[in-house]
Amino acid sequence: MDWTRYCAACDDALAATPLTQAHALARNVIQAREAGRTVYTCGNGGSASTASHLAQDLAKGTLAPGEPRLRALCLCDSIPSLTAWANDEGYQFVFAELLRTLGQAGDLLIAISGSGNSENVLRAVHAAHDLEMRTWGICGFDGGHLRKIAHRCVHVPTHDMGLVEAVHGVLFHWLVDVVREGLSIMDYTGCAT
Repeated sequence: MDWTRYCAACDDALAATPLTQAHALARNVIQAREAGRTVYTCGNGGSASTASHLAQDLAKGTLAPGEPRLRALCLCDSIPSLTAWANDEGYQFVFAELLRTLGQAGDLLIAISGSGNSENVLRAVHAAHDLEMRTWGICGFDGGHLRKIAHRCVHVPTHDMGLVEAVHGVLFHWLVDVVREGLSIMDYTGCAT
C-alpha cells in the first residue's frame, strides 16, 4: 500500500472509532486521578508496548501545576512477575494474578487487545471485576470477547492490526494531552460514566 492510501486508511479508521467512547475513557481517567486511584494497563506483543507507553505517559506526561499526580502502572513491565506466573501457573494468569496483588476497588484497568480475544487480558478483566475495579477494553477487529466483558470499550472497527495499533497510539496520545491540559471532559456531551 502506498503512503497516500495508507494515510487515507488511517483517517478512515480514526473516523470510524466512536468519539463518545474516547471522551468517556478520558473522563474515567481524570476521575481516577482526582480520586487518587491507580490506572493499570496490559496487553500482549505490540499491545504490551502500547500499554507500557501509555502507563508511562499517564504517570509522567500528565503532570500539571496544581493537579494531583496520576498513578499508572503497566502489568507487562515486571519481567520477574510475568515469568514466575507464566512458568508456575500458565501464561493466561500473568496479568490477573499481579492485578489481584496490586489492584483495589475503584482502580481502573485499561486492557488492550487488537483481536479482543487474548486469554490473559480477558482474565485480567475478570480479576478487575472481582476487585470492583472499572474496566476499559481497547480493541479492534470485531472486538472479540473483550468488547463483551469490559465495562466500556473503545473499538477500532478494522481488521488490519497495523491500523488498529496506529489508532490506539493516536487515542492514547490524545488521552494524555486531555488529562495533562485539564480539558473539561465533564462538559462533553454523550459521555456517561
